[in-house]
Amino acid sequence: MKASDWDARYETAGVWSREPNAWIAATLEHLDPGTAVDLAAGEGRNALWLAGLGWEVTAVDYSAVGLATGKERATELGVDVEWVVADATTWVSPTLVDLVVIAYLQLPAEELSRAIGTAAGYLAPGGTLALINHDRDNLVRGVGGPQDPAVLATVEELTHAASVLDIVECRQVDRVTPNGIAIDVVLVARAH
Repeated sequence: MKASDWDARYETAGVWSREPNAWIAATLEHLDPGTAVDLAAGEGRNALWLAGLGWEVTAVDYSAVGLATGKERATELGVDVEWVVADATTWVSPTLVDLVVIAYLQLPAEELSRAIGTAAGYLAPGGTLALINHDRDNLVRGVGGPQDPAVLATVEELTHAASVLDIVECRQVDRVTPNGIAIDVVLVARAH
């Protein structure tokens, strides 16, 4: 999808979610605040949550409409987030960061691998990359999510994409939704 497609979706959908992704929150809530990037942030739900915990956050997305919604919510919540309209697959942080969050950046394996590799390059030593995506098995065993297998990740693809990092975990997880169980794939990795 192009940025204009996402702009149109955000214009008509209203705020998708005010809460952080549950897996992201459970995985990261114990980390000491530092600098973070929410890559492919959409409306910034994870960025806003991190900022509320004291993180210095940059939210990156190519949808100006999605980020504008996040910026309005940041004002309401009284938190500071830097909002950057850019392509998540090519954007590079000008400084090293302690955390990169990637939630549901559903791209073909080669593009997702490039985004992960680029993000790994601006992680500070000991920094964490946390990613959650819809898994390819979701097509046959789960509900919701994209129906194009080309943009659904696998454990093997993510393990390969993050091979320059120390992988803490990379596995499938079940996510309870109102319509049934969705199958996601998660990755936690750290920079050397």
